Amino acid sequence: MPNIGGRPATIARDDILRAGRELGMRRLSVKAVAARLGVTATALYRHVESRWGLERLVGESILAELRLRDDPGHDLERHLLSFALQMRGFMLEHPGLVTYLQLLFPRGDGGQRLLNTEVDALVRRGYEPGAAIVLSGAVASLTIAMTASEENSMAAEEADGAGLDRERQAVRDRLAGDDRLAGPSAALPQVPRPEYVRLLLTASIRGLIGSCPPGRPIAGMVADLAATGKGL
Repeated sequence: MPNIGGRPATIARDDILRAGRELGMRRLSVKAVAARLGVTATALYRHVESRWGLERLVGESILAELRLRDDPGHDLERHLLSFALQMRGFMLEHPGLVTYLQLLFPRGDGGQRLLNTEVDALVRRGYEPGAAIVLSGAVASLTIAMTASEENSMAAEEADGAGLDRERQAVRDRLAGDDRLAGPSAALPQVPRPEYVRLLLTASIRGLIGSCPPGRPIAGMVADLAATGKGL
């Protein structure tokens, strides 16, 4: 809402949230929201303490719309894969959200609700709460990291698709000229991105379940992992 007659515009927290949602997480900043509302940054700081507070306000509002589906017929592996794919799909639908989550998860009520929902689902499948927190957090972290890589690739394609194609071709040419790598790299199947992501998530989830099976106390799992690390 712009200034009228030279008087400072009056804004509310809901106005900031609305403007932030319209901008989206990728373009979100105090300066951008202030410009959209026709006010100074100082006016925003009366309602949000910093850019961190602005990110949290908008990011948690978006996360509040994600409702995780839990199919009781899914075994543990299928459930965790579904959890990961639901998170991935939601993040890709909201550009910039993955960067917000990558810094710290959970950061507010929306993320905490999601974590609680997933912990409850794992407790129903035989985990004690501490192990459920570790396992769900690990799957969420992997999913966030992989989705961030996907979003970066898509942003590069949007910014300069032709340039990225040239870079990809340069990589293929470099591999083709390597006596050791040419044959194996040429024989690799071309897996579409969604299937490749699903493959990596499935392999990671199987490894996590192997390290942290249902019913195992978290203390034992952490002790075994620490012992393994010392031997490396």
